[in-house]
Amino acid sequence: MQPRSILHIDLDTFFVSCERLLDSRLNNRPVVVGGTTDRGVVAACSYEARAYGVYSSMPMKLARQLCPEAIVIRGNSNTYSKFSDIITEIIKESSPLYEKSSIDEFYIDTSGMDRFYGCYKWAIELREKIIKETHLPISFGLSTSKTVAKVLTGEAKPNNHRRISKGHEQTFLAPLSVRKIPMVGDQTYKKLRSMGVEQVRTIQEMPIELMDKLMGKNGISLWKKARGIDNSPIIPYHERKSISIERTFEKDTSDLVKLRSIVIAMTENLAYQLRNGSKLTACVAVKIRYSDFQTHSRQKRVPYTSSDSTLIDIATELFDLLYDRRVLIRLVGVRFSHLVGGSYQINLFEDTEEMIRLYQAMDKIRNTYGQDAVKRAVAMGSKRIGRANPFDGRPPVIPAHRRA
Repeated sequence: MQPRSILHIDLDTFFVSCERLLDSRLNNRPVVVGGTTDRGVVAACSYEARAYGVYSSMPMKLARQLCPEAIVIRGNSNTYSKFSDIITEIIKESSPLYEKSSIDEFYIDTSGMDRFYGCYKWAIELREKIIKETHLPISFGLSTSKTVAKVLTGEAKPNNHRRISKGHEQTFLAPLSVRKIPMVGDQTYKKLRSMGVEQVRTIQEMPIELMDKLMGKNGISLWKKARGIDNSPIIPYHERKSISIERTFEKDTSDLVKLRSIVIAMTENLAYQLRNGSKLTACVAVKIRYSDFQTHSRQKRVPYTSSDSTLIDIATELFDLLYDRRVLIRLVGVRFSHLVGGSYQINLFEDTEEMIRLYQAMDKIRNTYGQDAVKRAVAMGSKRIGRANPFDGRPPVIPAHRRA
């Protein structure tokens, strides 16, 4: 059976690199992007800043203490979204099958291309094309699975590329820290360290039954990834592009307080669904149907986000522009579209560290006790808004004859 050939592409220090394109004076200097006040958090940082111990999601106050020379920039998510769109179009035009896993990260399945054109040569040329058209630094890893390709990209940085062919995956992974494996977070790492596991080699040498006993299904998955075994598919970029909620009233109404409360509750619920599904939206739309059945809607493009506060402000703004106070309303609806996968689940440019922790705590409560277990006071008057998670399960695989 022909081995898979998976390419992982990552834009190096993406936000910082975009800022350097706009201002060359930032080149070779420690740069931190994020909230500019002490209560803000770091969204991204340059390699020069990382040398001082600064990292993403760190409180800005601590980042300033570690690197007093750092140039702190508030950042412009709209700019980053535009660059991301440009790169996506380049990949879309060139790739047989790709997945956009975040605003600056892509997977491409190049399996079978070696019969016509070398996968590694093709990947190098794609990288050169992106650099030529955007002037952004980019790294990639090419191997037989998502896991190995992603780890390989990290080892290739900054602004470089590497390849590991079939049969050499375990040898490559063995000396690396277990933290390099994508599924290993802080808690898993602490547990592994308490077991005396520091390098991937140790997991490779452990019986799979022992990993199952110690960590259950996660232990089995970790054991496989440590050996370079990962059959997870490339999820095509044809997945669900929008989510929405509508409410039809039993009795037509012009109660502005009630209507705004419902719009806010809908938006808050959809934002939670985005974060729960690791998604971001780039377009918000609000719809109103009047008692005479005339239907009107407005939409607004926004930088990729899943932040409650940002999306609620936009949704209420659109509602206010639509609402004709002389006519009773029969239905209201909110829709998010232009969805992409994304790990930047909170608007790090606007929210403080306390706000991010609040969102995370609220989502944890919702996951445990239900979607309506916690909500804003202004939305308390609305009836249950909850909806099934539209991101449960994988999106349908697009047949080969429909991918063209």
